Amino acid sequence: MSKEQVTQEELTKIQELNSEFNKAKMAIGDVELQKQQILRHIEELKIQFSAHEQLLIDKYGVDAVINIQTGEVTHKTD
Repeated sequence: MSKEQVTQEELTKIQELNSEFNKAKMAIGDVELQKQQILRHIEELKIQFSAHEQLLIDKYGVDAVINIQTGEVTHKTD
């Protein structure tokens, strides 16, 4: 069985491409980790928002409507 070998140029090119491929896969992993951290942060914010919303409901009533721009509180009318 005879051995063939790629040229140095071909070897270098395939090594570079393989390296770039591996870097891209690592980047995807890093982005996925960031995504998971952001999703956890969003869940924490939802919990905080809900708790604060309950405090406002207790203070202003369940029918209160708060203008988030001005802070004005109005009440729903039936």
